[in-house]
Amino acid sequence: MTDLLVQDCHVLVVDETDGIQLLENHDIHIVGQRIERVAPHDNQAQATALATEVINASGLLAIPGLINTHAHAPMVIFRGLAEDVSIERWFNEYMWPLESNLTEDDVYWGMLLALAEMIESGVTTVADHYFYMDRAAQAVREAGSRAALGWNVFGDQGRETLARTAAFVERWQGAANGRITTWIAPHAPYTCDDEFLRAAADHARALGAGIHIHAAEVMAQTEASLAARGKTPIQVLADTGVLDVPTIIAHGCGILPQDIPLLQQAARVGVAHAPKTYMKLGMGLTPINALRQAGIPVGLATDGAVSNNTLDILESLRLMAMLQKHEARDPEVMPITQALQIAFRDSAAVLGLEQSLGKLAPGFLADVVLLDLSGAHHQPLHSLSASLLYNARAADVHTVIVDGRLLLHERRLLTLDKERIASEVRRSMARLAQRVPEKRIQVYSP
Repeated sequence: MTDLLVQDCHVLVVDETDGIQLLENHDIHIVGQRIERVAPHDNQAQATALATEVINASGLLAIPGLINTHAHAPMVIFRGLAEDVSIERWFNEYMWPLESNLTEDDVYWGMLLALAEMIESGVTTVADHYFYMDRAAQAVREAGSRAALGWNVFGDQGRETLARTAAFVERWQGAANGRITTWIAPHAPYTCDDEFLRAAADHARALGAGIHIHAAEVMAQTEASLAARGKTPIQVLADTGVLDVPTIIAHGCGILPQDIPLLQQAARVGVAHAPKTYMKLGMGLTPINALRQAGIPVGLATDGAVSNNTLDILESLRLMAMLQKHEARDPEVMPITQALQIAFRDSAAVLGLEQSLGKLAPGFLADVVLLDLSGAHHQPLHSLSASLLYNARAADVHTVIVDGRLLLHERRLLTLDKERIASEVRRSMARLAQRVPEKRIQVYSP
């Protein structure tokens, strides 16, 4: 028996060694949470009869579910409130004052709105780093998507905040039928002293969890760390034991060549790259080539919607590839195969899930996105892989499957009431938009 049969689609295969393959007119057989078989389309009625549910995917392209390796998803509730400002003003005059207005319910409804947006754009997994994460986890459970969740904590909040985030890790690790994983989430080396980072690493080690942290976000932070501590932010992570546990490093635009060997020696580390945020805030770029050449996976990310405005990974993918070419002044840099490897296999590796996600193959979790490439912006379709990288839009997403369950079909959300969610968020707009700098939750001073 097949629980879900996706019939007659074209299947994208992105392989580390063989590059890109297209399996035309194939069926994807899903049993429970996982892909059982990917095989040439079977026109026999018996195959359909043996399936509990059948999706006619003729002419559609099947890709692995997209992965957002670093976001502050509930931050969508502040979308559009911090435009055309420096990173210092973005934090001190806008974002951190705005976040003093947050309540648990804001995070719940904001997370639901963000999940609706991500599902509609083909994102099936998000690594999220925010506040009141019990409510975010509740939203993920209801939406049916997949998430790696960390409760953000600052060093000046004291050790009890680490105990709280550790308790969150224990409560939700493996919840929602395994769709939720949890991480210890100290904010950054410039907001957490060495003692606090050591304690965070101790908690992670004791719980068998990883750490999701911002580090070397911009070169100014690296320079400030060298001046104050005599070490780069990456050296601080190594010396405090953070890199002794699995680690997601957000941004890393200030990573220096001498940091690369430390990352190579880490237990397991990946770097999240959010190009649209970097462009808007003038941050520079993650050194993708140096990291990948050293065997360190780099994954695609959006960051929060106050610095990105959308949670669209297809947009991040396109910007990443073009920015690499632009910065190198070389159009042969970041070829299509490499960009798609980052989008799927490498993004899964950043989360430590490369054995379960990022590939449509037997034994992998059944996170599948069907794209409709019939739009005028894809025609004529000489190169499907080029069209996926440079032409695809969120509106091309036709169907989304997570864990073998339909979350979106024919552009219709099946698990979330988008209209009600948006209405609940709009009710709080005036309160959330109040900005009193003296009430900010933290001070940005790299």
